Amino acid sequence: MRTIDLIQRKRDGEELSPEEIDLIVDAYTRGDLPDYQMSAFLMAVLFSGLDEHEVDALTARMIASGESIDLSGIPGIKVTKCSTGGVGDKTALIAAPLAAAAGVIVPMLPGRSREFFGGTLDKLEAIPGFRSNLSIDEFKAQLATHGLAFMDQPETVAPAEARLFALRAASGSVESAPLMAASIMARTAAEGAEVLILDVKVGSGGHLKKQVTARRMAQTMVATGRRLNKRVQALITDMNQPLGFAIGNALEVMEVSQTLQNVGPADLTRLSLELAARMIHMGKVTATLEEARELAQTKLLDGSGYRKLKDVIQAQGGDPKVLDRFELLPNATGAREISSPRGGYISGIDAEGIGRAAAMIGGGREVPGGAIDPAVGVILEVKNGQKVDAGGVLCRLYFTNEENVEEAAQIVEGAFRISANPPDERALILEVVG
Repeated sequence: MRTIDLIQRKRDGEELSPEEIDLIVDAYTRGDLPDYQMSAFLMAVLFSGLDEHEVDALTARMIASGESIDLSGIPGIKVTKCSTGGVGDKTALIAAPLAAAAGVIVPMLPGRSREFFGGTLDKLEAIPGFRSNLSIDEFKAQLATHGLAFMDQPETVAPAEARLFALRAASGSVESAPLMAASIMARTAAEGAEVLILDVKVGSGGHLKKQVTARRMAQTMVATGRRLNKRVQALITDMNQPLGFAIGNALEVMEVSQTLQNVGPADLTRLSLELAARMIHMGKVTATLEEARELAQTKLLDGSGYRKLKDVIQAQGGDPKVLDRFELLPNATGAREISSPRGGYISGIDAEGIGRAAAMIGGGREVPGGAIDPAVGVILEVKNGQKVDAGGVLCRLYFTNEENVEEAAQIVEGAFRISANPPDERALILEVVG
């Protein structure tokens, strides 16, 4: 069977057999299939989709392309948390420490930024000295000691998933729900987690724009997880405005610190606590979800989650003092205020526009492996429903050089919608699946 035949059949909406999916994944992993053909296949999937059998086959083959991490020697249920990506989403750095402080074992193989989305690893690596390239033995040892570790995906662990993830980012097929589902499940299984708590972002600041698409993806992942003997629970959450106030790697680390000290934004705190509670409950630390919510709240209020993140930063070579002294983080050299052209209520914020503006001034990477500036980003001064006066500050851009600042400022100013009347309040957590 020729690769071009498989591409054409998928383009035309036909179902591929597990053997055919194995063939194309294996050929790409070996380097026998060029990027341009695999990109064409991914684009065919973006438009024609995959059914559950194809998702299962793709997931299994990506897992089988390399080794999986065996965490069976560490007592306790291994629970990980993953997000489909959103502007200002730094919940992993809050929910994971809270859950670990409550006694959950939390292995994390987070991703890097793509397009206008910040990656958890990029945020962590904004911390001076922080090391994400742990060996598997170091990863296991840290989990055994601290209950939480963040590791860059080793080249030997599900290499097909890593290669396809990078190609999806470079070829415009990131938002394919079945490809996203297979990628997340392959990574979850390969990292040794038994439970996945998934945050499916839907709206202008996420890959998935429609709630029905997000629901189908969540249902697919729950079903795929069941067939892999994994438990998956998905929260479908609103991403029609940035989460929290900070967008940008070092800026988001600062907001994580504030949130773990219980002085963070209300939306970020609420969602992080709910994710942590579900990690705690699914990890069987508590008998009920309500008890898990109370425990997560306790770990926030008594500073346990904050101390846990400090311990993990130090264990991975970083300077934990950055959570107290923000001047130790990369800081921008310039700032630009964006003022409101008129008074009224914020009725909408185009999260994608905010994210693209932050990426434009250096906060994102155009191609996998590209350089980013950890200091730059955007700090919102207002969110949906808040009142603003004419000339009042909507947000501030932080930059280290003048290139693209003017264009980014125009995009940001256009991202805010201002109305005479306050908008209806939006729900943050839209659905729970699984």
